[in-house]
Amino acid sequence: MQILVALSVSHMLNDIIQALLPAIYPMLKTSYGLNFSQIGLITFTFQASASLLQPMVGFYTDRRPSPYSLAIGMGCTLVGLLMLSQASTFNWILVSSAMVGMGSAVFHPEASRMARVASGGKHGFAQSLFQVGGNLGTSFGPLLAASVVVPLGQRSIALFSLLAFAGILLLARIGSWYAAKLLQPKASNPGHASSHREPLPRRKVVQAMSVLIGLVFSKYVYLASITSYYTFYLIHHFGVSVQESQIYLFVFLFSVALGTILGGPVGDRFGRKLVIWISILGVAPFSMILPHVGLGWTIALSVPIGVILASAFSAIIVYAQELLPGKVGLVAGLFFGMAFGIAGVASALLGRLADATSIEHVYFVCSFLPLLGVITLFLPNIEGRRL
Repeated sequence: MQILVALSVSHMLNDIIQALLPAIYPMLKTSYGLNFSQIGLITFTFQASASLLQPMVGFYTDRRPSPYSLAIGMGCTLVGLLMLSQASTFNWILVSSAMVGMGSAVFHPEASRMARVASGGKHGFAQSLFQVGGNLGTSFGPLLAASVVVPLGQRSIALFSLLAFAGILLLARIGSWYAAKLLQPKASNPGHASSHREPLPRRKVVQAMSVLIGLVFSKYVYLASITSYYTFYLIHHFGVSVQESQIYLFVFLFSVALGTILGGPVGDRFGRKLVIWISILGVAPFSMILPHVGLGWTIALSVPIGVILASAFSAIIVYAQELLPGKVGLVAGLFFGMAFGIAGVASALLGRLADATSIEHVYFVCSFLPLLGVITLFLPNIEGRRL
């Protein structure tokens, strides 16, 4: 449990830093005269650098576990953060975003593996506890941006390098624990235990992975519409201030954190397929109402949307790891990478759509995405009956 909490805290530090980037988009848009397409390109650059590297990192660490790679990844994030605080051109912002993305790519696959090793067999709970740290960090990012970066300016981003440095120290300690753990026989570690279930036919595995990819697509395109453009929607549609919009974004992101910690234990108890069913398709009624209500209801609806939608990801990760036993790092890298990549591409495309139409139209179009959750019907039942 100490290791799981330490991993969750380090994930929180990592994602606080990452959340600063979209949180300061309104400030960057005003300071540099950017349009929505350029805002989307910043997100695309950050997400692409993370998504392309993560599966490769996971594939490599499945064969050669790297206990201290997490501290190195946080070092990349630290460099990107300092570069962003000093950036004076749009291209320099893009390079800084890519560095932060590289740090994330190194961090997530191996950290997810360490969480599984420390799980004691409760894989869903471990994955949720690890991920909730990241969600909390993401939710705190807008608050910190509103209270520090917006009033003090872009250069104050460098103050957050202290968080990155603290993360490096913590991850170095975790790396020492993991290095010692690697010397122990695998049979003594519940996190390494393999399932005795008969493997599915290759066709069924491909079908299940395709369904999971479709679900991640629907989830993260919709999330991209909120994390990248929710503040703009609130400012443009309701006339709130930049700082007010950051607080409302925090409400949504904190709801995401709450949903994440619920999803894993519920999946361990009742089955991951059930959690996936509810968490994707269950968002649809709320998302379809959201573009048609006032400010109060918009904030209120963002809470169940965040809670329900977020409960899926840990269940999807563990379900996929059970589909492909022995490939923990590859699966984590693939799905974290897809999440980043889909969000990045979606942000760029949604930015173009917002420039061509309106930010309100973006939210109307995206409101139908959770209906794709119906494809969960095609997932095989690999868990058996749950009591």
